[in-house]
Amino acid sequence: MSTEEPRWLDAEEQATWLAMIKMITRFPAALDADLQHHSGVSLFEYQVLAGLSMRPDRTLRMSTLAEFSACSLSRLSHTARRLESKGWLYRIPDPTDGRYTLAVLTDAGWEKVVATAPGHVAEVRRLLIDALTKTQYKQLRQISERVNDAIGHEPCPGNGNGC
Repeated sequence: MSTEEPRWLDAEEQATWLAMIKMITRFPAALDADLQHHSGVSLFEYQVLAGLSMRPDRTLRMSTLAEFSACSLSRLSHTARRLESKGWLYRIPDPTDGRYTLAVLTDAGWEKVVATAPGHVAEVRRLLIDALTKTQYKQLRQISERVNDAIGHEPCPGNGNGC
């Protein structure tokens, strides 16, 4: 056990930390509320559908989709089940390696993304892009990339709550 004194945050560091925590809590909640209200999907459900829609064949391994969505396979499986029940995706064994499962966006899922995307992009623009200068949002991207690199590539390291 270390007897070293912790490196406490000074006032400026603490103000930065608290502002960031407030933002990373409120920003996804605001996007989620907007998506729920206007499109009847959660932010996470939309992220899963959008992740598939960005692929030319609208198909991804569930493990890759979980990494893209920054969640556990368990959480993704539960969400995929809900999205399957709505006809927006289906799952099949990976024909190249049966140990994996593929998620495939259906035509109805594609239509849901196409219908939802304009409003979602408008809200992202309103809350983030238009609130910052071009220099600031470039800096935010660089900062986010550095923090994500420091965290590593494992989704939700050590928290076991499935994101």
